[in-house]
Amino acid sequence: MTGTDVHQHLWTPSFVAALRARSVPPFLSGWTLHLEHEPPYDVDPAHHDLDGRVAMARADGLDRALVSLSTPLGVEWLPPREANPLLDAYHDGAAALPEPFGAWAAACVDEIDAGATAERLGQGFAGLQLPATALADAAGLRRCAPLLDLLEERDLPLLVHPGPVPEDAAGAPAWWPALVPYVQQMHAAWFAFRAFGRERHPRLRVCFALLAGLAPLHGERLAARGGGRGEVDPLAFVETSSYGTRGVDAVVRAIGVDVIVYGSDRPYAGPPERADFNLGEAGEHALRVANPRRLLTGRE
Repeated sequence: MTGTDVHQHLWTPSFVAALRARSVPPFLSGWTLHLEHEPPYDVDPAHHDLDGRVAMARADGLDRALVSLSTPLGVEWLPPREANPLLDAYHDGAAALPEPFGAWAAACVDEIDAGATAERLGQGFAGLQLPATALADAAGLRRCAPLLDLLEERDLPLLVHPGPVPEDAAGAPAWWPALVPYVQQMHAAWFAFRAFGRERHPRLRVCFALLAGLAPLHGERLAARGGGRGEVDPLAFVETSSYGTRGVDAVVRAIGVDVIVYGSDRPYAGPPERADFNLGEAGEHALRVANPRRLLTGRE
């Protein structure tokens, strides 16, 4: 089955060069990545080899794979004088990627500049990715409102992705950031958008990475605390990265299959061991074809 993967990462030579030009986090020393609150990480160069990734996407049966800036790097939270060279390098490289790749745009959130984001979206990006740390409460949604207004005006979607780790994770196991702060961030962003974002942005299509940190599973608790009866927002999607059959099945039971889209998080994760999520042909078509189409275009 062909389809769309809405969540991959691929560093182009221009972006790698921009990271290597820095001497403070985030930066690359050779292929060792240095971040502010995470231990040094040895990047596998093969993960960002373009020919290899094109072949991998074809082998995965994809006719479209959307890459995004690796938001945990913290680029978006840098002051504009530091963020813009990295953002320019990312956008220039991503805009030139060959098929089947497309890309999400990115934006500085230290200082909001909707005009600069509009120019970058005009390069043909599928929509805009923002870090969950920028959208985790009412204040963050107010700050980012000009960017969300822009997406509504252009009928483009938003991808919410975990942001940088907020405090030093030294001494924690290697999996800690992905299992604790990333999940917490997505959980907060999901409920913040429900509480504070949707009313202001009624037409915005938004997709939350990693099944929104499994936030949809708390619908019963939400109802018990007076937050409604778990009504499903048809414009709020979640994507599957890092989860397999059990996680996806649980979220399908909570919010239905029509707002779940396929994402792999390559190269940091990959498709589940099985080629499908045991949802049957119709369910797999929804996740990989029909739902991504609705997320990206607003059309069935």
